[in-house]
Amino acid sequence: MAELFAAVEIISAKRDKQELTDPQIDWVIDAYTRGTVADEQMSALLMAILLNGMNSREISRWTNAMINSGEKMEWSALDRKTVDKHSTGGVGDKITLPLAPLVAACGGAVPQLSGRGLGHTGGTLDKLESIPGWRAALSNDEMLQVLKDTGAVICAAGAGLAPADKKLYALRDVTATVQAIPLIASSIMSKKIAEGTSALVLDVKTGVGAFMADPEKAKELARVMVDLGTRAGVKTRALVTAMDVPLGLTAGNALEVRESVEVLAGGGPSDVVELTLILAREMLDAAGIKPLMDPADALKNGAAMDHWRRMIKAQGGDPDGALPVAKEKIEVKAEKGGTLSSMDAMKVGISAWRLGAGRSRQGEKLSLGAGIEIHAKPGEKVVAGQPVFTLHADESARFERALEALNGAIEISENGFVADRLPLIIEKIEG
Repeated sequence: MAELFAAVEIISAKRDKQELTDPQIDWVIDAYTRGTVADEQMSALLMAILLNGMNSREISRWTNAMINSGEKMEWSALDRKTVDKHSTGGVGDKITLPLAPLVAACGGAVPQLSGRGLGHTGGTLDKLESIPGWRAALSNDEMLQVLKDTGAVICAAGAGLAPADKKLYALRDVTATVQAIPLIASSIMSKKIAEGTSALVLDVKTGVGAFMADPEKAKELARVMVDLGTRAGVKTRALVTAMDVPLGLTAGNALEVRESVEVLAGGGPSDVVELTLILAREMLDAAGIKPLMDPADALKNGAAMDHWRRMIKAQGGDPDGALPVAKEKIEVKAEKGGTLSSMDAMKVGISAWRLGAGRSRQGEKLSLGAGIEIHAKPGEKVVAGQPVFTLHADESARFERALEALNGAIEISENGFVADRLPLIIEKIEG
């Protein structure tokens, strides 16, 4: 079959800061998915996009072309409205785990397609795989059945959903083009729009522990994604939220599941509970769902926990099963007394990664019990010799590099000084 374009003319157009036409975008995504455009050619185009950007029409068309590379899911067989949430990820961000069953308990249906961790940010699927028997891979029919039975499903995206994105994502990872806002936005939104949800709430993290450390860049990404969702007919809104300090008191897969279950039992760290409730209310509102009960009540009265247990069982998991525990642990103690004035989320995340909680390449096996427990957060008083962190690992050889990563992660002030923190919710952006 004769090709409509030559890859080199599209690369040179973007290199020379020209707008790509709709037919050029449609062709290059399709031809790359088919293997007609080579990796080195697409790498050159991705770098040109990183350097020269795309306007909103180009980004929207690029996203649609990725959606059209595969199947679109639809949930018309459900008797309740669908709503999803996506987080750009951070340290200790286990919010999806209590949030999906909580929104289900309040009357929503949550088809949550989640990913795996890479680098210092944890992946929701990895966390849930700490639970004995739990399955991430479900067919579309199985997803629908779990949603019908429990109101929420958290699973891996099937190979048929935006296959162009899967190919592009792997290429961006090895060509230093991950940071391009048009490419981040289209990657996230192609999967979320193809997922077929009627409403979507985006949690865009910012601060030192986030992928978008600069709040202005995070706001730009949020605006682009809200625009993409709105153009596609999905009710979309975004919250730009703080990731300068880890969320909650754990970073690491089984440790975060344990903390999530505490939240579902009506306890858990106040910041995790607060963000879970804020996002639950946003999701219900965005989808136009009249809640069966207030989300705070659903955490207190056991309704959210009931939906969690049913969801875990429906995906083959044992909600009462023992979670993995790392073989070794050591404590990091405060060198002096005073007020914990700051804690660097990125350093904590890298330390947890080095303990075995995260991957340095796709497909690497994780140590599911590894990670960090946090015993004090900024603003709290500590005494000399008090544990601030407990590090968990399966091999004691990992502790040395994990401790190196924590060097300078906390500051203790003797005069009560506490460093400025980002507010939990920095900005809300609606379509």
